[in-house]
Amino acid sequence: MRKNLLSIIGNTPLIQLSNLFTGDRGIQVHAKLELMNPNGSAKDRSALRIITAAWDEGLIKPGSVIVESSSGNMAISLAAICSYLGMRFISVIDPKTTEQNIRIMQTYGAEIEYVAEPDAATGEFLPARLQRVQQLLDRIPNSYWPNQYANKYNYLSHYEGTMSEIAAQLERVDYVIGGVSTCGTMLGCAKYINDHGLPTKVVAVDAAGSVIFGGAKASRRFPGLGAGIVPPFGQTKFMDRAINITDLDMVIACRMLVRKESILVGPSSGAVISAMKAIEHEIPDDSVCAVILHDRGERYMDTVYNDAWVEQQFGKNILQSKG
Repeated sequence: MRKNLLSIIGNTPLIQLSNLFTGDRGIQVHAKLELMNPNGSAKDRSALRIITAAWDEGLIKPGSVIVESSSGNMAISLAAICSYLGMRFISVIDPKTTEQNIRIMQTYGAEIEYVAEPDAATGEFLPARLQRVQQLLDRIPNSYWPNQYANKYNYLSHYEGTMSEIAAQLERVDYVIGGVSTCGTMLGCAKYINDHGLPTKVVAVDAAGSVIFGGAKASRRFPGLGAGIVPPFGQTKFMDRAINITDLDMVIACRMLVRKESILVGPSSGAVISAMKAIEHEIPDDSVCAVILHDRGERYMDTVYNDAWVEQQFGKNILQSKG
């Protein structure tokens, strides 16, 4: 069978992190390398599943215009997939979107719709972006909104793919740890675990300053993790444990992972590693854990992996003091 871009999404490797987690209590930590999807993140799965379902249902076709609110990986995945299928893609972004992500989207042919001001009622950009999406849909013929925040095919992509693959790749899984934003990844994993009667505990990881788990809203430096409002998928409890990770701890864990395991990841993946480190001493001996590494780190060379930026944001010599 001929291979194309769409056919190589998913079926990502699972490897053991034996340098970072030495297993001195028999604990194994395996990393699901979602960063090895062709466009660099787990969002390839949800983007493909949503677009494929809409295509099969006759909602879109070549020449359709896809409009989505996304500042990072989802937009990049949609831009690539839409380009391949002969559709226009418009990404609605805000000032937190990095220049590098914008350039990547545009390289795939995406059009950029910029929202400069947050929503007046909430002070958040997401409601303002979603309002702009609706305005564009009203104005543009043959347009379609994937709605990653509430489309069931978002979490189904991880039910059918991510967690199904983890379960097949390991004889047993005691813990699965992954980040949340739309909550699609971890909701899909949790539903698979429940439906198949697995004993696996779900640990959901969010950014400090996000409100998904009910914490106080505060500024966050990185896209791709957390939200200023609770997304539809996050309005019912699906996890056994929730952990919030600070921006600094994301940076530290990213750097630790690349130093110990030679795996270059983005801050959402760093948050997952930091959370795994935080609970390692609590979990039973001989546990088998799967951590989901959501995205690559090359898009964060100006931030996470830039010593000058880190010191500017968190204080001089912070990297030395944190080891």
